[in-house]
Amino acid sequence: MMSESCRINENDLFKQDWRSRSRGQVMQYIILKWLLAFLVGLLTGVIATLINLAVENISGYKLLTVVGYIQQERYLMGFLYFLGTNFLLTFIASILCVCFAPTAAGPGIPEIKAYLNGVDTPNMYGATVLFVKIIGSIGAVSAGLDLGKEGPLVHIGSCIASLLGQGGPDNHRIKWKWVRYFNNDRDRRDLITCGASSGVCAAFRAPVGGVLFSLEEVASWWRSALLWRTFCSTAVVVVVLRAFIELCHEGKCGLFGEGGLIMFDVSNVAVSYNVMDIVPVAIIGIIGGVLGSLYNYLLHKILRVYNLINQKGKIYKLLLSLSVSIFTSACQYGLPFLVKCTPCDDLSMCPTNGKSGNYKQFNCPNGHYNDLATLLLTTNDDAVRNIFSTNTPHEYQPFSILIFFTLYCILGLITFGIAVPSGLFLPIILIGSGYGRLLGIIMRPYTNIDHGLLAVLGAASLMAGSMRMTVSLCVIFLELTNNLLLLPITMIVLLIAKTVGDSFNPSVYEMILHLKGLPFMDADPEPWMRNLSVGELIDVKSSVVSFRGIEKVSNIVDALKNTTHNGFPVMDDGDEVEIVKLHGVILRAHLIKVLKKKWFLKEKRRTEEWEVREKFSWVELAEREENIEDVIGVTKEEMEMFVDLHPLTNTTPFTVLESMSVAKARILFRQVGLRHMLVVPKYQASGVSPVIGILTRQDLLAYNILPVFPHLENSKGREKSN
Repeated sequence: MMSESCRINENDLFKQDWRSRSRGQVMQYIILKWLLAFLVGLLTGVIATLINLAVENISGYKLLTVVGYIQQERYLMGFLYFLGTNFLLTFIASILCVCFAPTAAGPGIPEIKAYLNGVDTPNMYGATVLFVKIIGSIGAVSAGLDLGKEGPLVHIGSCIASLLGQGGPDNHRIKWKWVRYFNNDRDRRDLITCGASSGVCAAFRAPVGGVLFSLEEVASWWRSALLWRTFCSTAVVVVVLRAFIELCHEGKCGLFGEGGLIMFDVSNVAVSYNVMDIVPVAIIGIIGGVLGSLYNYLLHKILRVYNLINQKGKIYKLLLSLSVSIFTSACQYGLPFLVKCTPCDDLSMCPTNGKSGNYKQFNCPNGHYNDLATLLLTTNDDAVRNIFSTNTPHEYQPFSILIFFTLYCILGLITFGIAVPSGLFLPIILIGSGYGRLLGIIMRPYTNIDHGLLAVLGAASLMAGSMRMTVSLCVIFLELTNNLLLLPITMIVLLIAKTVGDSFNPSVYEMILHLKGLPFMDADPEPWMRNLSVGELIDVKSSVVSFRGIEKVSNIVDALKNTTHNGFPVMDDGDEVEIVKLHGVILRAHLIKVLKKKWFLKEKRRTEEWEVREKFSWVELAEREENIEDVIGVTKEEMEMFVDLHPLTNTTPFTVLESMSVAKARILFRQVGLRHMLVVPKYQASGVSPVIGILTRQDLLAYNILPVFPHLENSKGREKSN
């Protein structure tokens, strides 16, 4: 379902309402915008803290119990407890998604990206989805599955924003007048952008990175005012997180509260590198681009298989999730037995059997530690901290890092796509840090860069190679690691990885959008679109359905029932004979409101201003559309009556000449945020309609154009070869 354009629908009602607003009402509207942005940040920060608190305590106490069994050498009991707890947590997360909110599964970022591009996925931002996303994220992450809470937090922030903007859930909305001002798709889109930024900020404690993430990756349209409001939301999130960390610092919140805002601090090492260090940095970037594109390719294949499994029914979705949980638990518990114990260099800090630390004793004797258990038998966040740890060049054996890297490559591919809330950021960070650390061991004689910093660069390169982000990713990693000296080499790695990845396939989010069938419109059109004009595109479409300024009710009902169009041109007779002029475009949603309210005229005439304002308000017309099925039956007598469409018609539609190229029209369509684009003839003849067709999002997508114009496929191939 398409969402509204981000442009204002400038009909007579809107103009009258805007002129009648006092300066105080305008200020009230602006203040309320800022208030909602503040509330989005506040609620996202609180919920993110509660999720972190629950995950750290559930995972922490689970692992402490397992370590207790291992210390008693009750290995089988420890495995059964570990497996059973993870199985139960996965079952809770999966059953909620399968039975109550299927749209809560996955990260939610592709659907948010599609919504902000103009495509609305049904049941994506409701209260049920929010609840399932919160509980499901806690269960899935606590179960030790190879997934993060970053994507779900972005979705949670967006759900909070949507519910605030529309005044609550669909069935229990607040009907206050000031709330209804925001119950339109433009303000809702702005709030969801604030929510997405707040989610990234809450996940990584990176306020600037959160804003840049929305700007670079999620939002299709951007304004300077929106930049300020998203920054306000992320600033509030950081303050909330800081307040809770201070509150929980002295152990008042169980196992939560250790550390500060910086999640993976590597600021305690001096970053020194010379010109020759560019070579290993470039190698990491190239490998990241190749592995990132390979990861996208394999994930695409696996998700297609998962789609076939999930189509068989709910029980198959549940069994798939539980199977992945069993495999993950068995690998995390069993693989550390394959490596040799390492003697401790510092007996005061090693081994560690408590809450956290780099040196897990596991099955080793006193004075020794198991380096693979340090990475596997811990929470995902602690695993990243351990592998990012600096000044530890001899802590991990190459064989252990190789097992870690191989395992998380497998888990990263098979875990994403099961019916639980999941994020892609953390799995990719774990894979990337694995090969970054491995390269550090291999290139030890050739570079002085710390192994922990190479793990950071490896994680950044794989994220750029898979997700194809650069600026926002660079800032997120700087805020994650608190080391500004990493900036130059991080930028080089990201640019190389993205360039290499782009030469193979699209980003992982674009791939998921395609799999879900969401008609996402990229910023850059295909080169072959320059060879096709919008006039040629209109010629192969069905003829445009238009209305007169004063139209018969029966004609409106027939058009709404027999077409799926969301916009209709409205024509008027010109001052000269046989001249037809364009008055504007009227939306399907407004026509349905007219029929529901039965705003009919017995004679063919223009209505007065007071007659319109008596029935409709601009706020009401800005609300989301309804279905023609909701219209109560119109009688035969009413079918012969008339409707004056002039007051409800948008009189400022965007029009393009039929000679314009499809490429240029598509750029205009996306940059301006349109829903309809009228195509007008190059020459206006007497008695001929001033509109020859309407272009919508579906018409401008490449995979819809190529089947109609197969000869463009050849020109597409020639352009690629050139």
